[in-house]
Amino acid sequence: MDGGSGLNILYVETLGLMQIPYPRLRSKIAPFHGVILGTRAYPLGQIDLPIMFGDRVNFHTKILTFDVVDFEGYYHAILGHPCYAQFMTVSNYTYLKLKMSGPNGIISVSSPFPHTYTCDRENLEHAIGLANSKELQRLQKEVVPAIPDYNEPTATSAFSPTDEIKVMEVDPVDPTKTVWIETKLPTK
Repeated sequence: MDGGSGLNILYVETLGLMQIPYPRLRSKIAPFHGVILGTRAYPLGQIDLPIMFGDRVNFHTKILTFDVVDFEGYYHAILGHPCYAQFMTVSNYTYLKLKMSGPNGIISVSSPFPHTYTCDRENLEHAIGLANSKELQRLQKEVVPAIPDYNEPTATSAFSPTDEIKVMEVDPVDPTKTVWIETKLPTK
């Protein structure tokens, strides 16, 4: 359950455990961001898989598209916003529950707190290890940052006032609070 993820992610190791051959992957050339800070990540491809929540009496099944990635994770898959939207779920992170409609009532998915805590600790330790690794340092040197530094002015975006700017006070009590207004604006 990852309410912050815009993707459903399946790890390549899980794909192997499921004995799904690589040729079943559809190619995808669009990268995604946020996996390795400041860089792009490219999936190996995409695959559609049936996902079911519930039990024999009360279940809900949908086909979800997963981006298959070739890096380590402590989970088999990450279900993000696309999953929640298709199943029309309601998630409660305080109680570690995910709820959705089923043909015979509400389906509740939950995990005991100690298990969830252990998974989160392992994931945190893995993330810290990755952040401190030589591999990340090498990638940060080799890969062009995907996130521009907005504090660095460029020739095309740098603001340079002209003579056609008039400084106006916003607060008569505080003369330091001002705005700059262009004096030759178009009529439209």
